[in-house]
This record gives sequence, C-alpha cells and structure tokens, in this order.
Amino acid sequence: MSRNFHAVTAEYNTLFNGYNALEQGRSELNTRYKDNYWELLPVERMQIDEDILLPGEARNDNFTRAEEKAAKAIQKHSMNIEGKEKNPQMDEAYLLLGKARYFDQRFVPALEAFNYILYKYPASDKISQARIWREKANIRLDNNELAIENLKRLLRAEPLEGQDLADATSMLAQAYINTKVIDTAVTQLGMAAKATKSNDERGRYRFIQGQLYNQLGYKDSANMAFDKVIELNRRTPRIYMISAYLEKIKNFDLENGDKMALEDLLDELEENRENRPFLDKIYHSIAKYRLRNGQDSLAVVYFNKSLQTLSSDLLLKSKNYEALGDMNFDNSVYEVAGAYYDSTMTVFKDESKISRVIKRKRDNLEDVILYEGIAKTNDSILNLVNMPDADRLAYFEAFVAHLKAKAEAAEADEKSKSMNSGIIGAVANQQTNISGGRTAQQSAGFYFYNPTLVAYGKNEFVKIWGNRPLEDNWRWSKRTLNNQVSQTQPTQNIVAQATDEEKFDPQFYMATVPSNPKDIDSLKTDRNYAYYQLGLIYREKFNELELAKDKFLDLLNSDPDPKLILPSKYNLYKIYEALGETGEAEVARYDIIKNYPDSRYANILLHPDLVTGREENSPERIYEALYEKNQNQEYTEVISECEKDINKFNGDPIVPKFELLKANAIGRLKGFEAYKAALGQVALNYANTEEGKNAQFMLTDVLPKLASTAFKPDTEEGNYYVVFQFDSIDREALPEFKKTLDEILENIQKYYDLNTSIDVYSPNTTFLVIHGFNNKQVAETFDQLLAEYNEKKIKRSYFYISAANYQVVQIHKNLDQYRTQLSIN
Repeated sequence: MSRNFHAVTAEYNTLFNGYNALEQGRSELNTRYKDNYWELLPVERMQIDEDILLPGEARNDNFTRAEEKAAKAIQKHSMNIEGKEKNPQMDEAYLLLGKARYFDQRFVPALEAFNYILYKYPASDKISQARIWREKANIRLDNNELAIENLKRLLRAEPLEGQDLADATSMLAQAYINTKVIDTAVTQLGMAAKATKSNDERGRYRFIQGQLYNQLGYKDSANMAFDKVIELNRRTPRIYMISAYLEKIKNFDLENGDKMALEDLLDELEENRENRPFLDKIYHSIAKYRLRNGQDSLAVVYFNKSLQTLSSDLLLKSKNYEALGDMNFDNSVYEVAGAYYDSTMTVFKDESKISRVIKRKRDNLEDVILYEGIAKTNDSILNLVNMPDADRLAYFEAFVAHLKAKAEAAEADEKSKSMNSGIIGAVANQQTNISGGRTAQQSAGFYFYNPTLVAYGKNEFVKIWGNRPLEDNWRWSKRTLNNQVSQTQPTQNIVAQATDEEKFDPQFYMATVPSNPKDIDSLKTDRNYAYYQLGLIYREKFNELELAKDKFLDLLNSDPDPKLILPSKYNLYKIYEALGETGEAEVARYDIIKNYPDSRYANILLHPDLVTGREENSPERIYEALYEKNQNQEYTEVISECEKDINKFNGDPIVPKFELLKANAIGRLKGFEAYKAALGQVALNYANTEEGKNAQFMLTDVLPKLASTAFKPDTEEGNYYVVFQFDSIDREALPEFKKTLDEILENIQKYYDLNTSIDVYSPNTTFLVIHGFNNKQVAETFDQLLAEYNEKKIKRSYFYISAANYQVVQIHKNLDQYRTQLSIN
C-alpha cells in the first residue's frame, strides 16, 4: 500500500503539475521564438539566450516550477530500499528534471539527470527517451560527434518507432547538419518526417529537407520536399506552407519554366486573405521574381509594397532597401542609392556581417555622391556662364514662370484648406456644445483645442521656415541654408534666400551668375578634379568601366590642369584594354609614349615585361620607402621628399597618404602646434578620404588629450629616463658615444635592466636616452653608477626626467621650460 500510495501520489499530483508547467514553458518558448527563414532552420525551435543569470534569477518561471516539482517527487516519494527503487515513477521524475533543466538552458545539469536514469533505471520503459534527450543535451554542448555515435548505436540496438524514432532521427540530422554532413542529414530528416505523430514537426522537417537540397544544388529534389510541405496545408503552421511556396519561386527556372503558371500562383498568394500576415514576404518574393524577369518598374512597386507592410522582419526590410539601392546604383542614381543604403543600415544597430557589407557599399558611394554633386552643380553654373545674354534671360524667365505657377497652385490649395478648416471647426464647435463639453468660446479662443488648426499651423510653419531644429536663433537666414538646401542645388539655395519681390524677378537670377574670371576658373578646377576622382572611383571601386571612360573623356575635353592630363590618358588606356577596344588603346598608348617620353607611364608602356605588380618608381614603392625613413626618424628628409612627391603625383589617389605622412613627420620634428596645423590641412583638403577622416579623428579625439603643456611632479617610484643631449655641432660624435655607453651599461645591467635609444627632438637636437630606471633616486644618482663602472671616464652632462614629462617635452618641444621649471642645468 505504501508503494502504491507514493507511486500514485507522485504520478497524479507532483509530476502531473510538473509536466503541466513544462508544457506551459515550452508553449511560451515556441510563441516567443522567431524563425529566420533567410537561413537554414534548426530542427528544434529553441532560442538560446547568451545572458548569464544571477543567483535567484530564472529564464522562465514555468521551467523552474517543473524542476521544483521533479525534485519534490524525488525527495518525498522515492523508495530506494536496499539499493533498488521501488517507486516506478522515479524514472519519470528524473526525466522531467532533465527536460526542465534542458529547456532552462542548463545543459550540463540536464545531462547529469539523463545519465542518472541510464545508470540507475536500465530496465525503465523511458530508457530510449533518456538516451535521446541525453544526446540532445550533448548537441547543445557541441559534442556532435559523440551524439552521432550514441544515436547510431541506439538506432541499431533498439527497434524504435513512432515519436521516439522521429526524435532520434531528427536530432541525428541536427548533429549531421552541425558537422556539415548535409546529404546524411537529409536522409535522417526524411525518416523523422515519416515517423513523427505531429504535423507541426512534419512540416518543419520537410521544409528543412528542402533547404538542405537547395544547399546541395538539387533544386528539383528541393521543390519536391517543399511540395510535401504545401500538401499538408492547414495541418501544419501556415508559415511553413508560405515559406515553401516562396522557396519554390526562388528556384523557378526562368528559361524553361512556365511563367504563366507562376504568375497565376503569385497573384493567388497575394490575393488570398489568409496570407495577409505574410504579405511582406510575398511582396518581396514577387519583387525578386520581377527583377529577375527584367520587369524593373514592377519590382520597385513590390519592394515598396513590402516596406509598407510594417514588417517585423528586420532582415527583410534591409533586403528591400538594399535591392532598391542596388537598382538605383545600377541606373547611376547614386544619391538615391546612398539614401537607400542609409535606410538599410538603420535597420541594423549591431556590427553584424550584413551591416558591415552595407556600410562598405555606402562608404564607397560617399565620394561618388560628393563628386557627382560638384560636377553637376559646376556644370550647370558654367553652362549658364557660357550662354549668350538673351538665352540666359529666356532661361530665367521660364524658371520664374514655373515658380509663379507653383505659387498660384499652392495659394489655391491653401484657400481650399482654409475653407474646409472653417467648416470643420464650426461643426466641431457645435458638436462640443451639444455634448456638454468645452464651450464654443473655449474652442474658438484657444488655438490648440482645434486639431485642424494645429495641422494647418504646422504646414504653414514648414512652408515658410522649413524643417527647423529646436534651437536658439532658429530664424537666422543661415539656418535655412544649412538645414534646407543641398550643396548640389544652387538654384534652390538662391530661391530659399530671396525675398518675395526678388523671387519672381529674372534680373535677380541674372545677377547671381558668376562673372569674375577667378570664380569661373575655380568652378572649372573643382569640376575637373571631380571628373578625375569619379573616373578613378568608377574604375577602381566599382569596375564601371564605361562610366569611368566617360568621366575621363569629359575631363580631357574640359581644358584640365596639365597635371591631370597624363594620369587621365593612362587610365583611359587601361580602360580601353579592359573593354577590348584595341584601336583606342593603341592610340592612347602612342600618345603617351610620343608626348610624354620621360614619364613613368611611358616607361611602363615601353617595358611592360620589367614591371611586376608595382614598379620601382611607382607611388606605392616611393611611399613605402618614405614611411620606412619616417620610422627611422629621418623626419627632415621625409618632409622635403613628401613635398616633392605630392607635386609629382598630384591627382593620384595616393597623395593623401603622402600628406598625412608629412604631417606626422612635422609633428615629430616641430611639435604639437605644427602637427595640429598640418593635420587641419589634411582634414580640410582630403575630407572624404580615409586619411582625411583619420586626420579629423586625431584633431577632435586625440589631440585635445595631449594639449596640456603642464609637467607632472616627480614621484619616488615610476619610470625615469637619463638623457644626454647632442646638438648639431657634436651630432657626429653620437654613434661612437652610444657604442661606448652600451659597453659600460653591460656591466651595470647585472643590477639594472638598462638600454639606450636615439630620439630626434628637433631639427638641431638629438637625445641619447637610457631607459629602465624604476625610481627617481637611481636616475638621479646615475653618475655614481657611471663612476663605478666607467673605465673610459665619460664626463658628458645629462639630465633625468620622468617618462610622463619626457612625453610632454617631445610633444610640445618645451625642454627649456622643463629645465627652467625644475632648475636643471
């Protein structure tokens, strides 16, 4: 009776409540879990949480309750008599304990519970389930090979059937997927789909089968697996059926497939009311098909429809934005493409691989948008400059007529809105009085009680002032220029700043056309430089050779700076070669060799067999050599050579590197202020290059931290240097002195770890620095150490300085101030 009491009480009380809590927890897990159909689905729906919990915290209270019930059943109803368990429900209790821990993502304790069943209850009817769940825990712990071995042994040894067979083969498939053995995983999923009693699981297993076939490149087999998902219809979650349809659409053969049947299917999917929750995915798939089929305008419509569904699938949103960005980029609408890429990046807040790829695309477009804007703007202005006065006047008269038509249309629209708002306001006041709410006097007297008037006021403000930020002095005219007007729209700039009288006067616009030769030359120079940069970007970053060719030809036809002519012609030669236009390439080659025989480009063309990757006189090799000199502290030579090479390679993309290298050398040689000024020039002149951005980062983030010239008080403990100073007069003696000092330090190093270095301080001063003093007293009394081991009697004067103050001295070149402040002679 006692045994039956404990068995029945454990089964129908404690364990019953525990399993109910477990099922509630699993249901919550499934509800919260969101599958990513852009990737291979996992066999088991379970979101792994990487957060570490504090003591007393739980991921899910239901799993905690299930574990407590299992533990209670074991503690109160276990009947272990003479080493044998007399209560037949204890294996169920340990199984519940392991499952609760498993779903709570505590896989090692779960493994212990399952192993205990295998050890303590070998004759249990739950032994197969315990083995399967143990391997599920092993897979979660990334012990895939062990799980495969144990599951294969289980399938050989036990005649599993039904749900046990489905669980074993599905988890074996997951282990094979994890170890990249895809073909075997497909077979195991097929067995699991046949054996399972759950249509939910069957639909999932068949869908994953189709995904795996796609990975293997077997599209026909994949479509057969997706058809089996579709056949389940309402017996499985609808998302599986919809996703199976969409995967089949991706696999559609445009050359041999039945397009009419596919388009009928697309219409049916779009119009079916049951598919409304999945319209975001359906629209996206339709758009992708239309894009593949060459129907770009329809593709744009459906990408936008997908975006308008307010989908919660962030990856889907990003793919819509990216596709629209790519389409605009292919059509050379770079500013719009950049805006779409910006929208793509706002979807992702993390540093995922996808966001990095999109960011790289957007960064590459940054320069294109800038230089296309400059070229377009300056071309427009120069066209006006070159027009005869009569044609220019006719142009502006037509422009003013267009502005007047827009203004009249806007005025008529505002009158209509005003009339409607009056009627709506009267009706609203009447309804308020009838309902006993606010009085008519209140409604009419206070502007913000009337939502129609509020909306009208907002529209009026935006029309007059634009989208102004909330800040002081918001009415200043420069705010309009900064916040409303694009650099690439000079006409809108002028209109925005004109008075009502000037806005409709053609002579006002005539007066804005540049006439000063210096201004016109500046416009031409900027436009030609933009052409050159665009040619390089299109050729090197995007491989858009036709676009690059057009830009270089436009440049050569625009009377460019002579420094841009030769590199442009050489780039054209390389483009002609890549496009297979051999005749044009030969003409360009002959032109360079004949007219520029002493140039490095002519040397490359005449001796291509001697050029390997980068020739000896290439900008890259020269830069590397100067960089090495900079590392060797040859700063004076680096500065002078950089200046020559900047002029020599003007227009080449490597010029900003020379400028930044020159700025670094100036800083090391002349100090903080000179470095700051040099970086400012790099940041200003090359703002859109990587070097310009690095210079700006140094100016805004690094230099302010180094601006202080104050010296820190010396402490007893800390790093100190002993410094010997050599001026230009005795600098030749420095190498021999260093050799002698190093010989002496070898003896001293029995007690101290000392070493020397040569540091350039200024154009006329060099330091020999001894490192390794870990307190002030040893550095201060270095002459005593020197006297003890100084057989060659070095008598040269030195000074000691802390590492922190040495850094200040080198940055700000204020050694004299340091000597004066600390009374060092």
